[in-house]
Amino acid sequence: MFRAFHVKKDERALLLRKGDFVKFLNAGEHTLFDPLRHYAVEKFSLTEPLFEHKLADYLLKAEPEAVARELHVVETGAGEITLRYENGVLAEVLAPNTRRLYWKGFIDLKFEKIDIANDFAVPPARIKDVTGLILRGGVRVAGNDGVFVAVVAAHHTGVLYVDGKLHGLLEPGVHYYWRYLRDLKVESVDLRLQVLDVAGQEILTRDKVSLRVNLTAGYRITDVLTAFARQAKPVDFLYKELQFGLRAAVGTR
Repeated sequence: MFRAFHVKKDERALLLRKGDFVKFLNAGEHTLFDPLRHYAVEKFSLTEPLFEHKLADYLLKAEPEAVARELHVVETGAGEITLRYENGVLAEVLAPNTRRLYWKGFIDLKFEKIDIANDFAVPPARIKDVTGLILRGGVRVAGNDGVFVAVVAAHHTGVLYVDGKLHGLLEPGVHYYWRYLRDLKVESVDLRLQVLDVAGQEILTRDKVSLRVNLTAGYRITDVLTAFARQAKPVDFLYKELQFGLRAAVGTR
């Protein structure tokens, strides 16, 4: 006539009657009068804080007090992300337009919302946490694909494009950005003196003598923004200009 259900200290459970939610069960022994075996219990380990269940939407709407007592409800807006920490360590980055439920248990969970609608650079205070999220033992961690890492070598500058538009320049070093809501791309530009060879040019002189000419030119980019604002590939443009200049010079001799 009676049934006993045991919930361990590191567990929480849902009590269901004919598949309908009755209540949450905390750790302990729970004895129910159930001669027809209408009750069932679904157990969840608190070592996995994420609560995923087909009744989640129903519980949020119909049992808000019980949900608030047992679960963390995390929602991010269209221009927000949320950092989820477990025992002080960043464990996940939640994307925009996300809703998650997490059990309140022995794992200390903290959540931090960040507005990325306009400023999408990772805050300096969070770079160490984000680095740990990406590099944690080579294991893929939920949300680390939402971080864009740009590495700019010494003697270079990085040209940052956002949604195909020139956004700005990056100094040498490692830069972190939130990838969500936008397409990011970085092109590295060497600021040192470069050599460009224009080889094997067949050119006619003014008196119609055919010459095969090679040209070696040195160049250095000093104004990166101007160069890349006016030309998609400045070095290719320079190569063509050298070809034209060489032909013009030889063609008059």
